[in-house]
Amino acid sequence: MTERHPNPARLAAARLLRLPVGPTGHPLTRADLPPPNTKRWVIRRKAEVVAGVRAGLITLEEACRRYSLSIDEFVSWQHQLDAYGLDGLRATRGRGRRARGAGAGAGTAAR
Repeated sequence: MTERHPNPARLAAARLLRLPVGPTGHPLTRADLPPPNTKRWVIRRKAEVVAGVRAGLITLEEACRRYSLSIDEFVSWQHQLDAYGLDGLRATRGRGRRARGAGAGAGTAAR
């Protein structure tokens, strides 16, 4: 299981080696990327793919092929991460729906 708080010694070593840091604050390597057969896209996995592409661990084309993503879907993840942080990668947007109540569309996943 991934540590909740990054180990300072590992982070210092990652900086010295110039390793990219993933969304959990830990060094990110190609081996840390989600497996190709990933079906359940939790926030952390989406952020790892975006970080991996940005760091050059995997190309955009390879990521899209490996994870069966469209370029638009990847760009959407990237935009949501930049604009709203990790919470932007949630599959549902509960805050707005709760404010409106249990009206039409409540509980459905937004893409």
